[in-house]
This record gives sequence, C-alpha cells and structure tokens, in this order.
Amino acid sequence: MTIFSKIIAGEIPSYKIAEDENFFAFLDIFPLREGHVLVVPKIEEDKFFDLPEDYLSKMLLFAKPIAHAIEKSFSCNRCGISVVGLEVPHAHLHLIPIDSADDLNFTRGKIKVTPEQLKAAQEKIVGNLK
Repeated sequence: MTIFSKIIAGEIPSYKIAEDENFFAFLDIFPLREGHVLVVPKIEEDKFFDLPEDYLSKMLLFAKPIAHAIEKSFSCNRCGISVVGLEVPHAHLHLIPIDSADDLNFTRGKIKVTPEQLKAAQEKIVGNLK
C-alpha cells in the first residue's frame, strides 16, 4: 500500500481538496509553491501512462475545476501541471500556481509551510471550488 493509498484511506491525515469515486486531491505538504495540489487516482498504478485510458481522461476533467480554484486562490499567471512520479510509486498529477516554467522545477528546494498555512490554503481552494 503506497503512502497515497494510506492518505486516501484516511490512515494518514491530509489537507483534502476534492474527492470522487476515482480520484483524491490534497495539498502537497512539501510544496514547490503555496497551493501545490496532488491529484491521485484511487487505484494503485506506479506509472502515469500505465493508468487505464478512462482514468487518464477523467483525471484531467477532475483536475480542471481544482486548477481554476487554485488560480482564483493565489497570485499566479496560471495553474501549471506536471507529471513526474519519481518520489512515490503511485501515479499522480501536480497542480501548481505558477508565474514561469521555473516554478515547476522539482530540483529546487521546497518551501517550508506551517500547518496553519496549509489549512489556510486548503480553505481558499475549497472555497473557490464552490
């Protein structure tokens, strides 16, 4: 069971943004930028492009309103999307508020955020989903 499956199952707490029968979205607690969200399928598949085809298309549709909510919640040029998948062997998308391509640079240091900042970011994004 991956750490993401444990988060989905509620065994590990998270700052949940959205959920449906196929996907779970939550804040990255080690973000590149404030408002960095992970979108994870509820099935365990290591590589993103090994996901079933219907999951690939549905995942973007699930992520779309979250991306718009991120853009409303944080000062940014747009919500960027990245698929890296090296840290956790469970397919996932990164949704990150960005101003330039460099904001998607995973080799940079991650920002430090407090639980209070994470809770505030969660509330902003969830509030803008409605």
